[in-house]
Amino acid sequence: MNFKNKNISLRQPILVGVLFALLGVLNSCYSFTGSSLTDEKTVQINEFPNNATLVNPALSQQFSTDIQNRFLQRTTLKGTKENPDLLIEGEITDYTITPTTISSNTSQTPAGGVIQQAQNKLTITVKVHYENKIHPDSSFDRTYTDEAAFNSNLSQSDIEASQVKIVTERIINKIFNDIVANW
Repeated sequence: MNFKNKNISLRQPILVGVLFALLGVLNSCYSFTGSSLTDEKTVQINEFPNNATLVNPALSQQFSTDIQNRFLQRTTLKGTKENPDLLIEGEITDYTITPTTISSNTSQTPAGGVIQQAQNKLTITVKVHYENKIHPDSSFDRTYTDEAAFNSNLSQSDIEASQVKIVTERIINKIFNDIVANW
């Protein structure tokens, strides 16, 4: 009989038990769930107009719908247009597409030419006014910006279908977390 293997097999249950005990202690000290919205029942989310110099015609409606859906689907808040506990409004202030890099990666064209691949960057900035009538000290005015880099060979419709969705989702996550998260 090999006693070395027996010692290892006896240590594993002890280590697992210690690990579970530590996780239990950590869980009781800190929780990753929770909401700072305890007494609030209603929310009004106004349309976010697109006041950027470069206007994506679908951005205002899509952003407004997405942020409304986020709050109505992931909280117990009810939407209202009259005397809301929470008011969320703002505007899209920047929508830019700028070149960022020319890569050393090259590819051959069918005619035998060489093309260097470049990247562009989409940047969207949104100003948000958040008003909490139940807990006024939680109210704020903030600006949120995010960006995504993409291959310059994407068409305008590809950018609007994929990259805009990525950037607006990140911005909505930040807004949602600043208003709802309790950590």
